[in-house]
Amino acid sequence: MRPLSGRTLGPVPSSPPDHVVGRVSAVLRALSAYRDGASTSQLARQCGLARPTVHRLLASLAAEGYVDRDRQTGRWYLGPELYLLGEAAAPRYDVTHQARASVHRLAAATGESAFFSARRGNETVCLLREDGDFPIRSFVLYEGARFPLGVVSAGLVVLSMLPDREVEDYLSTVDLTAEWGPAHRAEDVRARVARTREDGYSTNPGLVVEGSWGMAAAVFTPGGEPAWALTLTGVESRFREERRGELGALLLKEAHALTNVLRQPS
Repeated sequence: MRPLSGRTLGPVPSSPPDHVVGRVSAVLRALSAYRDGASTSQLARQCGLARPTVHRLLASLAAEGYVDRDRQTGRWYLGPELYLLGEAAAPRYDVTHQARASVHRLAAATGESAFFSARRGNETVCLLREDGDFPIRSFVLYEGARFPLGVVSAGLVVLSMLPDREVEDYLSTVDLTAEWGPAHRAEDVRARVARTREDGYSTNPGLVVEGSWGMAAAVFTPGGEPAWALTLTGVESRFREERRGELGALLLKEAHALTNVLRQPS
């Protein structure tokens, strides 16, 4: 499976923030998407900031323990202070322990790779992955991967379940084609939104990586907002039309069950 137009998958470049807190946040978000660490230059490109600016921010963050640098390779990693902050925030925001059972059941029942992603602003972030027993994998999604709403099946299903006004406001302010190609023109995304609402689940027919398909169902907050998604991905031959109905039904069943679990008082 090759990336379309020869692109390699990675963090999505962003517009440079115009204030210090925004720049620090952009650097940390960009760094979180690199599983094997990142160079200063890589982070500067992703954030749209000058390399010296990013280096100064990273040095300041390292002094506080928010990032760490490998002295041999020079690559940057998220630091121990972020881990401690995450542990403190987890009781309020972390729902991965509830989602893990759903991800496991989906992988075991289908043989495909199953995922759990969360909405963060105008993106979805993959939090969990479990591979089924089918030997051929799709590696578009991985833990920590970020995609804009409307891209990949998780981003599409979350976007589709938002109110019409929010969908239109979003599509009027982003250009998904610059990074993800002409298949992500606003009118094409709108058509997929309509189909997703009709089916109840989204389908990504190899739009990000040729031959790699995905399907997703939304998981909702107690207030009815689409905040998460359960996803199945695999090779095209495993997502033929006659099987997609079965996979969609499994996704909807698990998404509905997980939504009900998250509605229960903790």
